[in-house]
Amino acid sequence: MGNSTGNGDGRLPLEVLDRRFPEVIDVPPPPPPPLRRPVWPALTLFILTLGMTLAAGAMFAMSYASDSARSPGDESLFTLPLLMIQHPSLLLLGVPFASTLLGFLMAHEMGHYLACKYYGIDCSYPFFLPSPFLFGTFGAVIKIRAPITTRRALFDIGIAGPILGFIVAGPLLAYGIAISKVVPGAQDDSGLSFGVPPLMQFFAALFHPGVDPYSLLLHPVARAAWFGLLATALNLLPVWQLDGGHIVYSLTPERHQRISLAVSLLLVCLGVLSWYGWAFWGIVLLVLSLRLRHPPLYDRWQPLDPSRRVLAVLALVMLLLCFTLMPTNNPW
Repeated sequence: MGNSTGNGDGRLPLEVLDRRFPEVIDVPPPPPPPLRRPVWPALTLFILTLGMTLAAGAMFAMSYASDSARSPGDESLFTLPLLMIQHPSLLLLGVPFASTLLGFLMAHEMGHYLACKYYGIDCSYPFFLPSPFLFGTFGAVIKIRAPITTRRALFDIGIAGPILGFIVAGPLLAYGIAISKVVPGAQDDSGLSFGVPPLMQFFAALFHPGVDPYSLLLHPVARAAWFGLLATALNLLPVWQLDGGHIVYSLTPERHQRISLAVSLLLVCLGVLSWYGWAFWGIVLLVLSLRLRHPPLYDRWQPLDPSRRVLAVLALVMLLLCFTLMPTNNPW
């Protein structure tokens, strides 16, 4: 064919056709630039949490050196902030405790963060939550800002945090118990004593055979790892939108609500029989499960492969190893 159109005119240039029929060329708009969010809120909270955990660690270290089990929970509400201001040089004593505790929390939250990044899901930086008493922190959280699309993505995001946190807490717990002291009656002068989860019982029997675990004066590293076990157990509860709830939803979305309600009621019963704190958390999770259901997935029919189902069993094992009926002797 030549340049003629058959009516005596030459062939029209393509750019003219584009002007006449703009719908011919359908170019998708470029993706919006990623929203830059400030880092300073997360960094500020981390610095505050670091100071508080160093102060708590210094208190645990001084008690450990004097063969006492007294903890910051035995002091006033302002013990940790006052220690940071009045005796900053003592904060160096808290390095073993603080590094263990913050290392666990960072590993846990980075597990979630990296899994979100792997699946292209927008999420925040880890936010550490400082506390003015006891351990110096309430833990850490990240905020997932975009919907999770598939069951596999939900499962991986839910389980990545507990696995990485457990990998950090387990060996540090073993090391901390191995170097702990046997001091019979050490907890008699403490207003707050802590429970012994199954994993701690195992390491106590391994490194201190024949010794009652309650006669162990835990090194600050072991005490920080104990907090890691408690946080892991709480997160792995198969309820609502906790990590364990995400895992259950990815396994069986249609049964998630019933399992959440059943476990919440079980916690209430445990609280009546053992530690009132479980009743409190059971009621909170029961209300959240009824009012705020788990967000649906875009693809809830994608099956989980056998390897992920094996990891789900591993998550249950971790929960059983970290859970204790009486985390403290304080009923609350």
